[in-house]
Amino acid sequence: MRNRRAALAAVASAATLALTLTACGQDSEGGSDDKGGGEGATIGIAMPTKSSERWIADGANVEKELKAKGYKTKLVYGEDDPDQQVSQIENMITQGVDALIVAAIDNKSLGNVLQQAKDADIPVISYDRLILGTENVDYYASFDNEKVGELQGGYILDKLGLKDGSKKGPFSIELFAGSNDDNNTKYFFQGAMNVLKPYMDKGQLVVRSKQTALNQVTTLRWDGGTAQKRMDDLLTSSYRSARVDAVLSPYDGISIGILSALKSDGYGSAGKAMPVVTGQDAEVASVKSIIAGEQTQTVYKDLRQLAKVASNMVDAVLKDKKPEVNDTKSYDNGSKVVPAYLLQPVSVDKANYQQVLIDGGYYTANDLK
Repeated sequence: MRNRRAALAAVASAATLALTLTACGQDSEGGSDDKGGGEGATIGIAMPTKSSERWIADGANVEKELKAKGYKTKLVYGEDDPDQQVSQIENMITQGVDALIVAAIDNKSLGNVLQQAKDADIPVISYDRLILGTENVDYYASFDNEKVGELQGGYILDKLGLKDGSKKGPFSIELFAGSNDDNNTKYFFQGAMNVLKPYMDKGQLVVRSKQTALNQVTTLRWDGGTAQKRMDDLLTSSYRSARVDAVLSPYDGISIGILSALKSDGYGSAGKAMPVVTGQDAEVASVKSIIAGEQTQTVYKDLRQLAKVASNMVDAVLKDKKPEVNDTKSYDNGSKVVPAYLLQPVSVDKANYQQVLIDGGYYTANDLK
């Protein structure tokens, strides 16, 4: 494994680096023979927030996978504060971690700190959210993010009867997207629009608010409260004398906020059925909501598999091997195309949650009571 602690000394002192390289016998490739594999190495893990159960699960899963391979870990949460996340990563670099796994809060704010990581010879795995504007990202571990949006949009068409032609509409739909500082947002939205826009163009789906551009429908920090307020405003301004038939929601936390606004407006009560409401991440609250007949669908992403992919990438890099990737073209971060491994998402609703989530071991039946 490369002598990253020796390289870290370069950040503080070039003279110290020269002495260290002499002492450790570092070769021209940056490798040394003082360590092997994961023995004694420490991996820094920077996650966005503990306010979402999915990121808590991600942190725990990544730690579990790395420790099973013999690594030590430092896990931190930035609580949706980009400056705090930068500071946390700086601290881990100073402490001499051997690699970093980073799920960015603001994907454009990490350029300077990742240059510090590069100077210290610390490889960086971008986790689920692609880090933008820097060459100092080695690999990307995520899901097929455009496919997530396609599953959400396709589900809406299916439930409204538009896809099989059994209904012609027009149906009313409102669009929500994720945070404008998360690169995944554009992929989720584009995927959904790939399947919804042809029906919008034909007038079979109507956005009564006329808010259809991505920059009109984003939800900062994926915040459910922000989504609830916007849904309240939409219902007041555009649906006083009409009903909304579907809401494209990119994430379960946003869906819960949307549902709160809908219930406050009388949806879900006698004579006013809930619209189709999508989601993502199969969080417990949303799966319970699906079972109760409120939220309609979520997109399940097996975070256990994502943690395994990221930990395998780290393990390979630190053993001077090439990690497995399955996409070397799609994820251009503005400075380079980042080689990626993408997992496949699965649509989940009331009909298949038992088979996918419980039988698949992701949740127990008691978790969803």
